Amino acid sequence: MPFLRHKILKGLFAVENNLKRQILELVAQFHETHHAPAKFVPGESKIPVSGRVFDAEDMVSLVDSSLDFWLTSGRFAEEFKKEFCKFLGLPHAVLCNSGSSANLLALTALTSELMGERRLIPGDEVITVAAGFPTTVNPILQNGCVPVFIDVDLPSYNVDVAQLKLALSKKTRAVMFAHTLGNPINLDVIVEFCRNHNLWLVEDNCDALGSTYRGQLTSTFGDVATFSFYPAHHITMGEGGCVVTRNPQIRRAVESFRDWGRDCWCAPGKDNTCNKRFNWQLGNLPAHYDHKYIYSHIGYNLKLTDMQAAVGVSQLRKLPDFIKTRKRNWQRLREGLEPFQECLILPEATKESDPSWFGFLITIRPGAPFPRNELIKSLEQRKIGTRLLFAGNLLRQPAYVNIPHRVIGDLVNTDLIMNNSFWVGVYPGLTDEMIDYIIEAFAVFFRNPSLLRLQTASVR
Repeated sequence: MPFLRHKILKGLFAVENNLKRQILELVAQFHETHHAPAKFVPGESKIPVSGRVFDAEDMVSLVDSSLDFWLTSGRFAEEFKKEFCKFLGLPHAVLCNSGSSANLLALTALTSELMGERRLIPGDEVITVAAGFPTTVNPILQNGCVPVFIDVDLPSYNVDVAQLKLALSKKTRAVMFAHTLGNPINLDVIVEFCRNHNLWLVEDNCDALGSTYRGQLTSTFGDVATFSFYPAHHITMGEGGCVVTRNPQIRRAVESFRDWGRDCWCAPGKDNTCNKRFNWQLGNLPAHYDHKYIYSHIGYNLKLTDMQAAVGVSQLRKLPDFIKTRKRNWQRLREGLEPFQECLILPEATKESDPSWFGFLITIRPGAPFPRNELIKSLEQRKIGTRLLFAGNLLRQPAYVNIPHRVIGDLVNTDLIMNNSFWVGVYPGLTDEMIDYIIEAFAVFFRNPSLLRLQTASVR
């Protein structure tokens, strides 16, 4: 009987595997027919600033995970974390549902009692910049801390490190900066500043996956760093984010805040990995209270699904090529737009860095014979997508008018960015033909007779 039962199970397993193979083969065929790339028609086809770049392998991985019907984190999440840590050379990665959630978890983890005397408390100050994305700053406010805003420099568009000492006070406990559009911040100065003043360093690496500074990957310099896997980013899970760290206490705090604030660290579907599930006594709870329902933090539910992770596993294999293409597209734009530097401030990589670019950032020089909107409108009419540098000056946004904060100086460059800057895409979905078309669209704008007259008049 045992032999017969084994034979029946083996037969059922073979049938199941055959069905699964057929399904996945059909998925690959569907991708080839339904998602075949459209022919680029200059002036008619849209050139977006960013977007998902995926293939049949990504779709097959997604469907493979859905056939498991394991709807929370599972085998694909574990595989992604393992491979991502290997890529970064870091021991800990905690997946979550977005890059914004990753920023919230990273900063909030520093408020945990696990951090001891260095834990952040309400009223502590965190140095940051106003020229960026809201959710780099929001976690500071959401935890009752006070952002201290300093200006950025051009053409790096990153924190002006000369202002760090001016921003320092007795209440300063951390700094939180993003690598703007993939361009690394000056990590020599910032790491030394944090070390000298015993400050936490939080790297928002959401736009900079694959960027390096002195040959070392960004996200590996700080105490904790974050990533986004939104479709606009270097790899995608649709939605998704990640927090990485070398510090096991930070990892534990991040996991707790992500998972409702629970003290238990068992993975979904696992029990008693500590071998003392009913032998804990914490807080004012009775002894032997089930550890799965003990809460040591006031947390959230910010987990991601295994289906998202499955796409990430497949995308991660393409990351080296994605990075290479982003760099090539950026360089071709940089060379192609050099003739227009009289009117445009073009971006430059931070010294000692090799950025994995998120976009190509341009600023209209003060005194140029045209406003930003005129150039953007010309590009958009030719189906070339543009974006501003996120919030511009965050302090001028309606949601931030009355927030508690300090400001160092007048944020002159931040306001210049708000009024004069925009960016175009470099993502791997853009072909050489598209990049050539973007460069030509700029040339067409600058050949406009009325603009040439204005330029001549301004020179006089």
